[in-house]
Amino acid sequence: MSIEVKNITKLYGEQKALNNVSFNVGSNEIVGFLGPNGAGKSTMMKIITCYIPPTEGTVSVCGFDTNEQSIEVRKQIGYLPEHNPLYLDMYVKEFLEFTGNLYKIKNTKERVKEMIETTGLQIEQNKKIGALSKGYRQRVGLAQAMIHDPKVLIMDEPTTGLDPNQLEDIRALIIKLGKEKTVMLSTHIMQEVEAMCDRVIIINKGEIVANDQTQTLQQNTTKQLITVEFDKDVSLQAIKSITGVEDAVLVDKTWKIVASIESDVRKELFNYAVKNNIGVLTLNKEEQKLEDVFKALTKK
Repeated sequence: MSIEVKNITKLYGEQKALNNVSFNVGSNEIVGFLGPNGAGKSTMMKIITCYIPPTEGTVSVCGFDTNEQSIEVRKQIGYLPEHNPLYLDMYVKEFLEFTGNLYKIKNTKERVKEMIETTGLQIEQNKKIGALSKGYRQRVGLAQAMIHDPKVLIMDEPTTGLDPNQLEDIRALIIKLGKEKTVMLSTHIMQEVEAMCDRVIIINKGEIVANDQTQTLQQNTTKQLITVEFDKDVSLQAIKSITGVEDAVLVDKTWKIVASIESDVRKELFNYAVKNNIGVLTLNKEEQKLEDVFKALTKK
């Protein structure tokens, strides 16, 4: 395993930010680390990257213990924190060369050129970082996180401040990196998680409430949502009388129906329409979105 977290607890005075948290992240895996504000995401990432120690428990990265071998851990990790710290008075190329020299990498200038091309910084490479937009500053942060070719990438809100075109580029880059490295990222944009992540870990109030494949989490629900449009007016009372229907609401001539997954209510809806000489214009079963799962797990 690239990252092994075992029974981590973190206390800030009497406040418990993390409570007995355990999980693993394997090689060549992109994992989304999700949770509401204040759930403990950033605290966990700071512990993994050796910025702060845990109160209890252990973390290892590529076999190195974060408490006992923190220097070796830092060599294995590329870190993009939520608040991207950059030297605003330095030029982009100058800053990346400075970062490369800190890591004592060979052929620094060639590696800087490669990172500039990889992150799409070509047209901004001769500017001062302070003159860049928020999106391009984020790209500089990504470049510095990857410049030493780490085995593990930890990214806290990596797509913050990016426009739709930049989002698409960075998403493609992260997916590409996930084929070669371990990527753990935190974000509030559920569509990004659905598009990029193989697995999702959800934390709430300092405890893990879900840890599964993205698609499995979306399918693991006790309810289903059915949308149906008829060619005639149908009352709410009539809809609720159909076997399997638990709740319903009419939105722009389309009924949105909540039903149990124990039976396929679409058959009952169709039979009702035939029996009452009503035409069915549309009838669909909607897939549950990751956002729905997130809300259900973090609002309990």
